[in-house]
Amino acid sequence: GSGRRLRDSSSGTPSSTGNLESCASRCNERFNRDAVCQCDRRCPQHDDCCDDYEHLCTDEEGPPEPKALLDPEDEIPASYLYSSPSSCQGRCRETYDKHHPCHCNDRCLEFGNCCEDFGNLCGDHEGFSHSSDAITKEELKSISETIYRVDINKAQKKDIVLNSQNQISPAETGNQVDRCPEPLFKYVNEKLFSKPTYAAFINLLNNYQRATGHGEHFSAQQLEEQVVFLREVMKTAVMKELYSFLRHQNRYGSQQEFVEDLKNMWFGLYSRGNEEGDSSGFEHVFSGEVKKGKVTGFHNWIRFYLQEKEGLLDYYSHNYDGPWDSYPDVLAMQFNWDGYYKEVGSVFIGSSPEFEFALYSLCFITRPGKKCHLSLGGYPLAIQTYTWDKTTYGNGKKYIATAYVVSSTQ
Repeated sequence: GSGRRLRDSSSGTPSSTGNLESCASRCNERFNRDAVCQCDRRCPQHDDCCDDYEHLCTDEEGPPEPKALLDPEDEIPASYLYSSPSSCQGRCRETYDKHHPCHCNDRCLEFGNCCEDFGNLCGDHEGFSHSSDAITKEELKSISETIYRVDINKAQKKDIVLNSQNQISPAETGNQVDRCPEPLFKYVNEKLFSKPTYAAFINLLNNYQRATGHGEHFSAQQLEEQVVFLREVMKTAVMKELYSFLRHQNRYGSQQEFVEDLKNMWFGLYSRGNEEGDSSGFEHVFSGEVKKGKVTGFHNWIRFYLQEKEGLLDYYSHNYDGPWDSYPDVLAMQFNWDGYYKEVGSVFIGSSPEFEFALYSLCFITRPGKKCHLSLGGYPLAIQTYTWDKTTYGNGKKYIATAYVVSSTQ
């Protein structure tokens, strides 16, 4: 069959397989069907990594962020070419097989790992109790437009003056050249920051150690700040619309259940380094982290502005500026954060904290680990999320590894 299988190590002695039992010089290579074990990016998912994969190859955060925001080709992971098809054609209600890239059984909705065409092919299949759970692209575009429309806390045009200066090509994003002598933000109306959701959001930003490998330990006050943030965002029309949509889709039975899940998926701790509990979705996406000398995550304009104002962040260039002529807009940029480089950091500019929190949550809940196609003010936009696959909470639920804006093509 076409399934991805391990070669039986007994069929090749170490001498005949050479270094194919180790990841030395093989990190992120394509799936190698002749190797005893694998070193490609998806081997942790398929559970066929070499013993030294973790040690040699995981200097990067879980999923790779794209080279550039508008990458012309959406790469298909190499392992998809060798594993079972990423479609439910002929696979409805099959038994779970961890080697498949996506699933078509009656619990895949619960775990958020169904194949994209599950809803179309298996949704009305006899025996599926949640056929209405498959959320369509049209529904996602409609709810994202609603969220965009009701975001009354976003910045108005007069609230932010940007000085975006030099735009570079996607190919140049790795060059680490400062092409912009001036700061990105010329002016921000800081009265925005006294709005309850902004104030609660800003209180969270200093609760983290940015270096991975250092466990996070929260004080009672810092834990309370997480509760306050969730309470404040849930008062907004943005989050009320999101909850109403997800409840209508049978994803949550009560607001309490929804808020509890948000708290777990965003603030629950897991380990990106070698220390227990050194990272979370919120820290990674909104506050930013440093791992192996590189900035990872850091997809928030408020954090960017505050760090730039303190002289801790140097804006280098941008490689994408969205089509919006009001806020929120989207900018993908290169910057140096207190000595560490970020090759492409895509951020919404001028959005309220609840707006980003809502869109990233929407995409993670409905399209986990996939590209999620939305529409904002009539313009297409996509968000890519990744699940953290090494540890879970509740009944096998996934934490957020990362979420960020990507190209809307496809």
